[in-house]
Amino acid sequence: MNETANTIGVLGSQLGDSFQNIGSGVGEYLPKIIIAILILVVGWVVGAVVGKLIAKIIEALKVDQVLQSAGAEDVVTRAGFKLDSGAFIGGLVKWFIIVVFLVASFDILGLVEVNKFMGDVVLNYLPNVIVAVLILIIAAVIADSLKKIVAGGAKAATGVGSAHLIGVVAHWSVWIFAIIIAFAHLGVAPDFMLTLFTGFVAMLALAGGLAFGLGGKDAAAEFIAKIKSDVSSHRKS
Repeated sequence: MNETANTIGVLGSQLGDSFQNIGSGVGEYLPKIIIAILILVVGWVVGAVVGKLIAKIIEALKVDQVLQSAGAEDVVTRAGFKLDSGAFIGGLVKWFIIVVFLVASFDILGLVEVNKFMGDVVLNYLPNVIVAVLILIIAAVIADSLKKIVAGGAKAATGVGSAHLIGVVAHWSVWIFAIIIAFAHLGVAPDFMLTLFTGFVAMLALAGGLAFGLGGKDAAAEFIAKIKSDVSSHRKS
């Protein structure tokens, strides 16, 4: 009987110690959990507000209209998405801010390995994605404007019918350069991108030389004849 009582007493003591340890652990860890949750909630709110603000700014700049004129909407639609650059970039910014606050929450909780993964993989790579998207958007604006300027300038200078073709070449040259730069910024096969860039420059130079040699000789002859005519008229006067 005494042995049974002693056994029960020992078990009760051990159980009490276990509950005491659990209580002290919860009491020590619970404030950290609460603070981590509060930080995450604040990050979510800040990310949502900033993301919407970025989306409104891009919408006000009418970037989508430029992308539509550049033919980007057809590509995006065929891929099964809707063209909305404001929502896309705003979403990236929103989740980047949320992840930053999430990393801070994990740091408070002492989750070192998870925190390291989030920092190395997400925080170090997501800004590169945002920059790459911005490069493509800026390229769309520049390509559309350059196409009109080059085509108009070529038509005014030479009057040749290939002015539109020259504008198209300028347009796609900007796009290809931008795509190569965006992929290089993302670290996608940098050696391959460098080779592709070199090949594209060589191809562009060769195409330009052939275009001028084969299709531009008549325009050059007309331009030279016009200069001679102007000089002759000036001498006679």
